[in-house]
Amino acid sequence: MSLAGKRIGFGVTGSHCTYDEVFPEIEKLMNLGAEVVPIVTYTVRTTDTKFGKAEDHIERIESITGKKVIATMPDAEPLGPKEPLDCMVIAPLTGNSMSKFANALTDSPVLMAAKATMRNRKPVVLGISTNDALGLNGVNLMRLMASKYIYFIPYGQDDPFKKPNSLVAHMDKLTDTIESALLFEQIQPVIMPYLDNNEVVK
Repeated sequence: MSLAGKRIGFGVTGSHCTYDEVFPEIEKLMNLGAEVVPIVTYTVRTTDTKFGKAEDHIERIESITGKKVIATMPDAEPLGPKEPLDCMVIAPLTGNSMSKFANALTDSPVLMAAKATMRNRKPVVLGISTNDALGLNGVNLMRLMASKYIYFIPYGQDDPFKKPNSLVAHMDKLTDTIESALLFEQIQPVIMPYLDNNEVVK
């Protein structure tokens, strides 16, 4: 399926260590002719880390998409009835935001946009990045996997011995996942192991 002309919301949450894998995927969507609407959580907008300053991340997202980021709940709300999306992506999706989404908590612009998209019966694509997916957050992961209109970028254990509960999406599968989700299909396989050097097992 061509993504040209598709209006895709792109939500970014606070897994700062994953941004270098995610931002090139936003560029890829732009190169394919999609209209990308950037949305960030309060953490992304305000938190500086060893992975970079918040203002630099925001500037890069806006430079790639050519749009100002949506960073407030009131600005995200129109993505429901007034300015609908064809698809909503959240990548990276932290364990914190995943647990809130699975339990119907809407306390950030990104989750508001996702809720609005599901209200319109359109697909929501999730790219998880959490150290707790196989821990207490496992129940939330499975709840979302069983939910209508929700589709996952294939994921695997990024470091099974040092971080045995951690799961991270293979962000390079983002575009393929969106294409399948727009057909209301989950790309398979959804669980894709990592090798020791972080290459994907084919």
